[in-house]
Amino acid sequence: MLLHPPVDSRALTQKHLTADLVVVGGGLAGTCCAITAARAGLKVILVQDRPVLGGNASSEVRLWVLGATSHLGNNNRWAREGGVIDEFLLENQYRNPEGNPLIWDTILLEKTIAEKTLTLLLNTAVHDLEKSGPDTIRAVRAFNSQNSTAYALAAPLFVDASGDGIVGFLAGAAFRIGAEAAAEFDEAFAPAVANSELLGHSIYFYSKDTGRPVKFTPPSYALHDITSVPRFRDFNAAEFGCRLWWIEYGGLRDTVHDTEEIKWELWKVAYGVWHYIKNSGKFPEAANLTLEWVGTIPGKRESRRFEGDFMVSQRDLIEQRPQPDAVSFGGWSIDLHPPAGVYSPKPGCQQWHAKGVFPIPYRSLYSRNLTNLFLAGRITSATHIAFGSTRVMATCAHSGQAVGLAAALCLRDKLTPRDLLAPPLMAELQRRLIRAGQFIPGVPLHDTADLVSHATLTASSTYQLRELPAGLDRLPLTDAWAMLLPVAPGPMPAVTFTLDVATATELVAELRVSSKLNNHTPDVTLATLQVLLAAGPAQAVTLKFPATIDAPRYAFVCLAANPALTAHLSDQRLTGVLAVTQKFNRAVAKSPRQEPPPGTGIESFEFWIPQRRPGGKNFALRVEPPIALFPPENLRNGFSRPTNQPNVWLAALSDATPTLTLEWPEPVEISRLEFDFDADFDHPLETVLMLNPETVAPFCVPALRVLDDTGRVVSEIRDQHLSQAAFTLAAPIRTRRLTVQLTRPASGAPAALFRLSAY
Repeated sequence: MLLHPPVDSRALTQKHLTADLVVVGGGLAGTCCAITAARAGLKVILVQDRPVLGGNASSEVRLWVLGATSHLGNNNRWAREGGVIDEFLLENQYRNPEGNPLIWDTILLEKTIAEKTLTLLLNTAVHDLEKSGPDTIRAVRAFNSQNSTAYALAAPLFVDASGDGIVGFLAGAAFRIGAEAAAEFDEAFAPAVANSELLGHSIYFYSKDTGRPVKFTPPSYALHDITSVPRFRDFNAAEFGCRLWWIEYGGLRDTVHDTEEIKWELWKVAYGVWHYIKNSGKFPEAANLTLEWVGTIPGKRESRRFEGDFMVSQRDLIEQRPQPDAVSFGGWSIDLHPPAGVYSPKPGCQQWHAKGVFPIPYRSLYSRNLTNLFLAGRITSATHIAFGSTRVMATCAHSGQAVGLAAALCLRDKLTPRDLLAPPLMAELQRRLIRAGQFIPGVPLHDTADLVSHATLTASSTYQLRELPAGLDRLPLTDAWAMLLPVAPGPMPAVTFTLDVATATELVAELRVSSKLNNHTPDVTLATLQVLLAAGPAQAVTLKFPATIDAPRYAFVCLAANPALTAHLSDQRLTGVLAVTQKFNRAVAKSPRQEPPPGTGIESFEFWIPQRRPGGKNFALRVEPPIALFPPENLRNGFSRPTNQPNVWLAALSDATPTLTLEWPEPVEISRLEFDFDADFDHPLETVLMLNPETVAPFCVPALRVLDDTGRVVSEIRDQHLSQAAFTLAAPIRTRRLTVQLTRPASGAPAALFRLSAY
């Protein structure tokens, strides 16, 4: 037994830790940043004030992860974020298609602790810091209430990914709260006069069917007058979790210092809603339901936004302005909520989309007045209007990865974050990000160190789109539909559909393209055809548009809604080819056509969106001449997802053993191989509530092996379900030839590969 006699006072246990990089905040931005930096060789400390990682995506809050894909509700095709966040999402799809938030927690924790140079401090809150000069942070101080330990964490570089910006705030970084006036950044959607109104917090709850009647006695603090919520009639017994995102409050308060009071108000509403559902008598179907879980901390949307060398603003989003230092991208709508939240009579949000994704510049990811502070997450440098888009978690995570790799370059060369703006360094940062799976709009991967760039590359076969054969399914054309097809410059190929015609009618068909090559919004009509059809089944209808394609791009072959017509569908799935329909997703839009208020600087256009699998099949069709845009040369064109072209090598459907061969005139030394697969970047992969019908994307190559010129297997992948795989060989090999043998997907889709690199 140890005796501790009385003393005047005692000090906490102190731990002094040093690292190359300290990341404060373990939401998705901070977690992706820390993992990326550790994989780049840095010694990293990740400080998280909660017991789990993930922030608003964690089991404590349970918001689904989304970004540019926007629930498949906008025209951003193949827009899911890449890199570490994509790895998380695909692993979650593989292990957790049911969307269990606890399993999602384990994936984030597992991926983080797997990095041997990363120290994770959970339940540890930063509360103070030390500076070595007016504009330089030396160390942050933190406290862990679980082990009663105080930490001093020193590093040459810091990342504030804390949500409220605790490090930037304490260190004196320039920041803003509230909405800028329209004139400051030429934002037509902004208010005429700056104000302090914000987006509020939300708390969610889960319900469960117990199989027997359950009563509910509300706590005394529950809201008893449900009519004080103007939208109370929208509550029902079926919806729960973040489908009730609009249980929101706090936008008229201080969302940093009033968070506890905001939380209590949200608890009041949440328990009041459940009281209404269980005890009003209006929901007999809720008799067997119990309240299984209510969030204990609110999910925050907006508080401080810190100033970088550049502030992303409305026109950067809507006009998709190029950025010379682009390192990430966004694509969620400008999504602003009434500051009164659930008590507002206005709709819960207004969402206005751009016609495509927009680049995010590196200049918005570090503090303009602190020399060694990076910004990540929702606090990055953006106006209130642009923040409405950049704030969502997958976008934050993608930018967090950019910061993690930027920190590695800074440490290597003893630079400040701003120094990376030098063109050679920025080009290196972009190149390394793309190799790690990051997508940067309009920036291809060109790497002279890649031995594949000067190899002779041949394939056992190459797919050509001649036909998508008809299956058993049929689709009545009660809505307008289109096939989104990649096309080359020159005359538009003829496309033949198979239609059942109930009564004599006229088919109206249009050929459309996007006004910007890399967009997938069909806002330009090149030609229109009217085809008279007699009644009869299975008619081959050929559309030969008198139009010329001006550049490599996607074309929309559109069939107008006509209830007399039924289209034959195909079971064949194909990388870079989709059927889309002029519908809208009520989660992110209000009609099939976006019509913003006049004078807001936001564009009007139609939504043409795919349907989720297992539906969402392609139309049965024939193409003449065939579309021949899937050659092996695409493997080194620099893009690892469809953009204005499919950018993929596809093997022929008849090729049972798809094989690539690389040959060099002289032996080359190879120590590392990298592959980019098609894990379907069009799928949003929401993490909770929405069930995934698959555990692996239907286009994803499940296995491959690589042989040298002696026939020896030098690397092999099995059970492959991610978008990237890389091998660092145990010892470098010298060879004049590599043979890559791929296994076809079990779905029947052709074997697909976006990139093959050798170093």
